[in-house]
Amino acid sequence: MLENLSTEKRNQETMQLDEMSTAEILETMNKEDQKVPLAIADELAQIELAVDAVIGSFKAGGRLIYLGAGTSGRLGVLDAVECGPTFGISPEVVMGFLAGGMKAFSEAVEGAEDSLEMGQEDLKSIRLTENDTVIGIAASGRTPYVIGALQYANEKGAKTVAISCNKNAEISQCARIAIEIETGPEVLTGSTRLKAGTAQKLVLNMISTASMIGIGKVYGNLMVDVQATNLKLIERSKKIIMDSAQVDYDTAQHYYEKADGQVKVAIVMILLDCTKEEAEAKLTSSGGFVRKAV
Repeated sequence: MLENLSTEKRNQETMQLDEMSTAEILETMNKEDQKVPLAIADELAQIELAVDAVIGSFKAGGRLIYLGAGTSGRLGVLDAVECGPTFGISPEVVMGFLAGGMKAFSEAVEGAEDSLEMGQEDLKSIRLTENDTVIGIAASGRTPYVIGALQYANEKGAKTVAISCNKNAEISQCARIAIEIETGPEVLTGSTRLKAGTAQKLVLNMISTASMIGIGKVYGNLMVDVQATNLKLIERSKKIIMDSAQVDYDTAQHYYEKADGQVKVAIVMILLDCTKEEAEAKLTSSGGFVRKAV
């Protein structure tokens, strides 16, 4: 029942929300938001397990797949989409599914989240395998779309992770790894796009970023597999080469061009004073880790 979920309870600090001044509303929201990172801290061990599962999938040629409904699903799609340009991976490697399809990103699709079968069908459409990791996201922890998807993923032998914002969540029972971030009652009762959504976004940031670090997509704290799809990212790529190899702008630009826009290759070329082909071979033998290659 909804009344048993902490995310659905009324927040005693905001019972007169409609009588507050704008300043009071903002101060209250800011105070409530500060509770989110502390709630996440309690789940770091489980988040680590999820990251290890995703890294294992990537190394086995598998994928990271997010599924959710409403805000939860939109956050999964957002994280998946941003992994491409940030880490230079194919859209097929990190994927996001939203109950009701992409139409549901901007408008509600009636009944979509209530379907067990729809979550299963979305995973069947991409030929899910045991090498994949499926992460089901639901603030309430009880969304049928997510439950159906996790159950199917378990049947296929895939790694399964559940992210919810309530303890003892139903979806936790359907996953091998359960992340339960208890964010408590929302400022606006039941509006889980607030603290619950913030918590989910932070956890997804952790999982995708830490997993990409684990497969060599980062050197130091620089995103060395960034895809330069616009002028800003081209300049950022050169700046990354400058910082990594301690060279000036002209040198960075020269090697960026010689490496055909591959930042990681350009860095290794400079640091080892080698050809593009030699740098690529070094990176291949090091599993894509710049530090190991040099």
